[in-house]
Amino acid sequence: MSNSITEERLKEVKSILVSQPKPTDDKSPYYTLARKYGIKIDFRPFIQVDPIDVKEFRKQKIDILSHSAVIFTSRNAVDHFFSMCKALKIEMPTDMKYFCISDQTANYLQKYIVVRKRKIFTGSRTAQDLIEILKKHKNEKYLFPCSSIRKNDIPEFLSQNGYDHTEAIIYETVASDLSDLDDVYYDIIAFYSPSGINSLFVNFPDFEQNNTRIAVFGPTTAKAARDAQLILDIEAPLPNAPSMTGALELYIKKANNLG
Repeated sequence: MSNSITEERLKEVKSILVSQPKPTDDKSPYYTLARKYGIKIDFRPFIQVDPIDVKEFRKQKIDILSHSAVIFTSRNAVDHFFSMCKALKIEMPTDMKYFCISDQTANYLQKYIVVRKRKIFTGSRTAQDLIEILKKHKNEKYLFPCSSIRKNDIPEFLSQNGYDHTEAIIYETVASDLSDLDDVYYDIIAFYSPSGINSLFVNFPDFEQNNTRIAVFGPTTAKAARDAQLILDIEAPLPNAPSMTGALELYIKKANNLG
């Protein structure tokens, strides 16, 4: 984008819509940003996660108990997996192994199983961390519960390296109903995922950006926005602003002439 277009679009910011659920933590940097600059910040999830019903799951012809290990990459996956097991009247055997992407996800398992009696392997945070652990356990038969929209890294690793594994779609990521926002205007809309961009156009097929500034987090979200012919005004992470709120603050300072 040329500097002339950037300067032309650098207009005062009074309101921001964040396409995510409202933070539960009062110390959220978004609340700090709103107070510091006297800006209205609203939150609205653009996507929602819906379970696959039992009938749909059965069409995948997956025998859960024929696997020796389950890979969890989110708390959503944990919730929907155990809900499906309950619906199918399946009880997980005590020797089932669980491979979790983070401590947070592993701790969440306590909601469904007695953790101290189980074999749980935990990555430190990223898919790559978890892959390093999977490399040490090649002989398991893995079940990977996931969404209809998922990242490729772990399934590709399993396939390319000859692991015995099954992908089980147990929930789907769909566009939320945003029809009540039809006549509402925000100076900036902040997106965190390609699914959020998709939801915007599912809800508003004739969306015209005009003076609405678009903020995106991450390269895949940026690509989805550009593919949708949106002008990107704010991209995070930046070297001097690793978070979305940091990138927004830099823009607000400039646009609102705050030096």
